[in-house]
Amino acid sequence: MSPDGDPPAPLATRADMEACRAAIRVGSRTFHAASHLLPLRVREPALALYAFCREADDAIDGSAEPRVALRALEERLDRAYRREPIDNAADRALADVVAQFHIPRAVPAALLEGFAWDAEGRIYPDLPSLRAYGMRVAGTVGVMMSLLMGVRSPGALARAADLGIGMQLSNIARDVGEDARLGRVYLPRDWLAEAGIDADEWLADPQFEPDLGRVVARLVEEAQRLYDRAAVGVTELPVECRPAIHAARLMYAEIGRKVARAGGDSVSTRAVVSARRKMLLLLQAITASVTTPRVVGHPEALPEARALIDAVVEHDARHGVRGDALAGENLLVREFALALAAFERLERGEEPERG
Repeated sequence: MSPDGDPPAPLATRADMEACRAAIRVGSRTFHAASHLLPLRVREPALALYAFCREADDAIDGSAEPRVALRALEERLDRAYRREPIDNAADRALADVVAQFHIPRAVPAALLEGFAWDAEGRIYPDLPSLRAYGMRVAGTVGVMMSLLMGVRSPGALARAADLGIGMQLSNIARDVGEDARLGRVYLPRDWLAEAGIDADEWLADPQFEPDLGRVVARLVEEAQRLYDRAAVGVTELPVECRPAIHAARLMYAEIGRKVARAGGDSVSTRAVVSARRKMLLLLQAITASVTTPRVVGHPEALPEARALIDAVVEHDARHGVRGDALAGENLLVREFALALAAFERLERGEEPERG
């Protein structure tokens, strides 16, 4: 990338980065294991971003007043962008990452807003409103990961948003029962109404029924459509970054397939991808990373993603930033082996080794 002048001196120390890594190792073992598929120069800033996001999610979710918590986090975000972060490892690391990779403030700010929507128990009347939620809590992550990899074209960012939103839809399809027991239903209300289901009445006694299964299966189909759109965008990423993104796409799609094979029943059971199946999907990811898919057109960005993509384009034009994908490291085999070992330890209940 071509920023204005030299990058600022880092604020985060090695101890700060170790604190971020430790927080993710404890708070999200799956993400920590999966991060081994990324080259180190992408993995480190990704862990830093994720550490701040975890802190933000916990702060809002644990607050009796989500909007008050959101305002406090927005102030932390402002300070990080001014390079005056609070005395906290994740905030110092965040300040470095957003400066180094030219991440517009609008992107992490949208993520924080999505956390607030969650804590408020927002209702989603239709698919576009649900996609707007998915864009905030997951599409933003896809966009930021693309920026960490040096890929900033509007088309690539649109496909990154597709992937993030698709992953969130898969999560929703998998967790219908779990969410219901927390008093939440994320399925589009108009879809439920079309199936003859009153969401509030169903929440009072959440049981699986075939009509609900068809609604869930419909959401799985929408997620798969987004995964298909996202697959093309992976070819724009640096070659050593592709296995991680393909693996995420394939594993979340597999969650959807397991839900669909259960007739859409994610109330009385929860879809789990076995360790053996994960290994096979990782092999597929490595194969997909060195092949070029047949491209039939380039779909436009989802309406819910356009504002944040425009924010990146405007930021880059204003600051003279261009996308320069990271050069390949020819470490696909090594990174793949590390990821396999990490997932094997995870399945045994052990901590993945530090990479």
